[in-house]
Amino acid sequence: MAKFVLSGQTDCPLYAKAELLADSLQRSLPKFRIQKISILPHEWKDWLEATCKRNGWKHHQSPLIWRELVDQGGKGMLLGGFSDFLEHCQEYYSITSDMGTDMMLSVAAENLETNLNLIAEEQYRVSLIKPLHIWISSALSPTCSFLIPNLLSAEVFPHVLTISLHLLDLEGDEEGLQWLKMETEDLALRLLHQVTIHTDLEQAFQEADVILLLDEWWCDVTGNDEDMKIKAISDRYREYGRLIDTRAKKDVKVIVSGHSFVNLRCSLLVDNAQSIDSHQFVTLATQLENEAKAIIAKKLRVRTSDVTNVIVWGNISGSFYIDLQRARVFNYDGAIKGPAFFSQPASKILHERKWLETDFQDLVRRQRAAVASKTCRAAAMSLANGILAILKAWNGIRGPDEVLSVGVLCPGDYDLPDGIVLSVPVTFADGKWSALFDVTVGGKLKEKLQLSASELRQEKEFASGNYTILKNEEDN
Repeated sequence: MAKFVLSGQTDCPLYAKAELLADSLQRSLPKFRIQKISILPHEWKDWLEATCKRNGWKHHQSPLIWRELVDQGGKGMLLGGFSDFLEHCQEYYSITSDMGTDMMLSVAAENLETNLNLIAEEQYRVSLIKPLHIWISSALSPTCSFLIPNLLSAEVFPHVLTISLHLLDLEGDEEGLQWLKMETEDLALRLLHQVTIHTDLEQAFQEADVILLLDEWWCDVTGNDEDMKIKAISDRYREYGRLIDTRAKKDVKVIVSGHSFVNLRCSLLVDNAQSIDSHQFVTLATQLENEAKAIIAKKLRVRTSDVTNVIVWGNISGSFYIDLQRARVFNYDGAIKGPAFFSQPASKILHERKWLETDFQDLVRRQRAAVASKTCRAAAMSLANGILAILKAWNGIRGPDEVLSVGVLCPGDYDLPDGIVLSVPVTFADGKWSALFDVTVGGKLKEKLQLSASELRQEKEFASGNYTILKNEEDN
């Protein structure tokens, strides 16, 4: 079988003449096949050079015609231009072309107009697509690999038709991001519109609808000096906040995750993105919730999923407190039993008050420390699961009565100081979160929250540089 490839400028008369000659041959010969490649005039030179370089050919004008040897694996054999193609057709098929100059020019103009119309139609079609723009920072972190396959699903975004995923990693290399992009595209997920990669902040957070910040890079580059870490975090997150303020959509959802300084990082974003509602910024305590649930489940011999509504108060990365006043337990094998939907308050089943206030709290802290002991990073799988849980709640997938702990800016709620991001219990409804006030904040809990607030204020003072100034004044 003969297969000829005709390529040329859309406005080239000789390309138009070659097209009509090839069409005539295809109608006359059942085994004659042609492929046409029409290139716009301003793109022709670069395309011709690249094609000739790839195949080891020398050719300098339109059209470029070659024969593909189908029986030899598609290897290309250069014929040349129109004259070479005409000579080949006369010799092998006894067919020639008698098209006049006026006809050639008319067909060439029609080819150009057709291609321009097709391009305009495609641009219009693309303009009608309104993808959800999701940005992920530190995209080369292990968490991202767990996150992406689940993130691009109707289970998380039920009312979204298509998603543009933007992978940002300022510390990573472009080759690694290219591999991640290719792997993401290979998943062939229905919602995925496109993947872009970024190694600088030039386009960061442009048109963002959702921003997921996975940063933990300071653990590797600043050693054990806490002051240096806070300074590095401050510089980066102030810049993030300013970029989000000017580039992201005003209803953007921002989730700060990770192991260290998550409350501080969220607070810095809020301070520097002042045109965006502070309710659009949250940080995760779901990993601590799940670690607490796992400890309770083991003690009561139930599944971790049988424990619900555990509350985490305070500084997620520092002084936090696990509260079970709303926690309930399903499928507990005790004196009182019921159907699958029956649950009991955890506080009534767990009678050991001393254990709850001391050993239990220490177990959760040790579990958190064990997870991050070597890498200074939260466990990737559980972190991704927590992000997905918050997004589902924010998008209305989970029940409106489900209690989740998130770090948010507390404007005087629970008698807490203004301007501090603390973990509190919330519920999500209609795309918004609301602080849960049907809880008891007793004297002991208030004391622990004040400790967390003091801890976070000190971190913010370090970040702003005020701490050093105040300390020097005190020394003097």
